[in-house]
Amino acid sequence: MSTPPISLQLAVQRAEFNLAITITVPARGVTVLFGPSGSGKTTVLRCVAGLERASGQILIGDEVWQDDQRQIFVPTWQRELGFVFQEASLFEHLDVRRNLEFGLNRLRIERQAARVALDDAIDLLGIGSLLDRSTVNLSGGEKQRVAIARALVTQPRILLLDEPLASLDIARRKEILPWLERLHRELQIPVIYVTHSLDELARLADHVVMLDQGRVSASGHLQEICTHPIMAMAAGDEAGVVVESAIQRIDREFHLAEVGFGNGTLWVRDGGVPAGAPIRVRILARDVSLATSAQGSSTIQNVISGVIESITDEAHASQALVTVRCGEAMLLSRVTHRALATLQLHTGSPVWCQVKSAALID
Repeated sequence: MSTPPISLQLAVQRAEFNLAITITVPARGVTVLFGPSGSGKTTVLRCVAGLERASGQILIGDEVWQDDQRQIFVPTWQRELGFVFQEASLFEHLDVRRNLEFGLNRLRIERQAARVALDDAIDLLGIGSLLDRSTVNLSGGEKQRVAIARALVTQPRILLLDEPLASLDIARRKEILPWLERLHRELQIPVIYVTHSLDELARLADHVVMLDQGRVSASGHLQEICTHPIMAMAAGDEAGVVVESAIQRIDREFHLAEVGFGNGTLWVRDGGVPAGAPIRVRILARDVSLATSAQGSSTIQNVISGVIESITDEAHASQALVTVRCGEAMLLSRVTHRALATLQLHTGSPVWCQVKSAALID
């Protein structure tokens, strides 16, 4: 029996900001709330946590946390949730171990279950070597890993993360991203993750809700949202697709890996991922050119056949964003209207997609 989804119907009216959303997202995996600053992402998260009071309804699977029609509002302390803010907010007078144990002391759960939850969180975030250290001496990335572990030891129904990498520099972001990816692969509870970073979205999202000025502008599975015109407009030069696939074979002579893609395959750098392992590949629209025939001699080794599904005007009148279906997979290509006219390409035209670069991201 499948777990009921998460359903949110929220309205917040203020002098400077109005939020009005109705969304349903999966009860498993990572849902990313994506949009510019001021679009309402953090407000949604705080309403789910009960830290802000909105009008409407909040259903977490089969649990009702808010239903105005039935006069139900569960206070924050009774909601089984973990919340990780931009700043780790650890207790500086406690070491890492006692920070983790703090939440457990407030729960009425059996001692052995508490120990298992604690050990699982420590292992999942790789913080075993930090347990006896003062939180004052931790790096920003280490602090956030401890904060996430502390949220998980309480065995929440849902984990909420509000831009957990926003306050970190590039080096610390690279330090924590592999642990967030592990969280994405192994965590069994739903996660709602707020960000305006396309890189974090591509690495972590299963489902995406795009917000703009307090409204939902698009919502759907990651692969579906990547090709949505609104996402392409928001992404600008970073518009592209994210493909979930697997390593088919390794070419050790040239240090490349072959991955399945639609009705063909792609060669990417060998990142040490073994054959058969699931991966994600990101392909930017600017790295895909179109041709009317397969090119014989070229340094571009990734050439895949497809059919043009749609052509969308870009912000600049000279540009177009072309969506190409390659079997079950999709590609985006950013080209000029002049090129489309010269090659007489239109919706339904067969084309060959020349992929100049594809990046292994997971």
